[in-house]
Amino acid sequence: MNKPLVLVTAPVETRSGYGNHSRDICQSLIELDKYDVRIQSVRWGSTPPTALEKDNPIHQEIEKRILRQPSMERQPDLHLHIVIPNEFQAVGKVNVGMTAGIEHTIPPASWVEGCNRMDMTIFTSEFSRDCFKNIQFDKLDNKTQQVQGQLKLEKPTDVLFEGADTNIYKETKEISDNLKGQFSRIKEDFCFLFTGHWLGGNLGEDRKDIGMMLKVFYTMFKNQKNQPALVLKTSGAGFSVIDRNEIMKRINTIKDSMSPHKLPPVYLLHGDLTDEEMNQMYNHPKVKAHLSFTHGEGFGRPLLEASFSGKPVIAPIATGQADFLSKDYTVELPHAMTKVPAGAFPKDYHNPEALWATVNYGIAGRMMKDVFENYDKYKLKAKKQMIVNRETFSHKAMTDKLESIVGKLLGGVPQQVQLKLPTLKKEPKKLKLPKLKKG
Repeated sequence: MNKPLVLVTAPVETRSGYGNHSRDICQSLIELDKYDVRIQSVRWGSTPPTALEKDNPIHQEIEKRILRQPSMERQPDLHLHIVIPNEFQAVGKVNVGMTAGIEHTIPPASWVEGCNRMDMTIFTSEFSRDCFKNIQFDKLDNKTQQVQGQLKLEKPTDVLFEGADTNIYKETKEISDNLKGQFSRIKEDFCFLFTGHWLGGNLGEDRKDIGMMLKVFYTMFKNQKNQPALVLKTSGAGFSVIDRNEIMKRINTIKDSMSPHKLPPVYLLHGDLTDEEMNQMYNHPKVKAHLSFTHGEGFGRPLLEASFSGKPVIAPIATGQADFLSKDYTVELPHAMTKVPAGAFPKDYHNPEALWATVNYGIAGRMMKDVFENYDKYKLKAKKQMIVNRETFSHKAMTDKLESIVGKLLGGVPQQVQLKLPTLKKEPKKLKLPKLKKG
């Protein structure tokens, strides 16, 4: 009997949140060795497709399964489409959309429609799933604009968290030559670290709220004799010189607005790092705590990975990261749910009633200062967070749940029995995959 054919359509070759998640899912399916896994690789915006490392055995296995021609010999038993929901397409006998969902409370109507095209949608967090389950829209007649019913999520859902590989993300003293070189210019022994993309938006409106995080950091530690540093591992979703210059321009604009004070140093790490180097960065002896003012996350993977270092995480416990950040072990930044500014997302994704989390900046600054001045008491709690997350949010735990979900989905799909057939002169017709939109 043939193995069930599973097609994964996803941005597996990109350095992005969806790319990381896609590679994890592919790795899990390959390791289970129960399925014939094929992969249709797609772009993710302007993110470069440079993530598959030649000397990484897992990445080699993924590379082998990428379809370089958009066709297959038969219809997939299961199609996993890992993108934003409006791009979901059904091409298999069973079709499942996998998504981080939305980072605020109201997804676009087109995203709900996308979920309804699939047999099931799997979200990465309880927050994302709840946002989709709790919303409905009026269906309007195109001519009369009269309400013709309600659009709401009608298909089954599940939650599958993004598990971090505990063989990679762990406490370590190993530091690559590349990272040693980058950290050699940092004189301070106490650094806050932020990891994530710095996307568009005015001050206070970029989704990760990096601009206001910088301003609060400058304000809280200005004119002090003993100052910590802030390390930004960030980019605008690319690693070009133009992108780096744009990030530096944003930093300098905020810095200039604070003059003439003696300001604490901010360092930019802009280059591409391997998974192992990312872990080494989290564990670098100069990095003492992980910091985020994020407005909203579908999951918040960098925060999970950072927690595996056993160092304090300073962040709001809201949206996607609330699944794995404990109030007992996290330096929880107080926040309020506020209206999402119109400039924070593209016009089609914005809803004037949507909410996201906004940190209380004054209290956040004081909490950062307390971590700096009373570090040991926070380090002990962080170790406990690491132990819990390594057990509950590991790649293995994610694989186990994925196996259960896929097993149930394919339980009713008849499998083809391998038959010995006479040689045919004509090649059998191949299944043509649909052309997909670029992310």
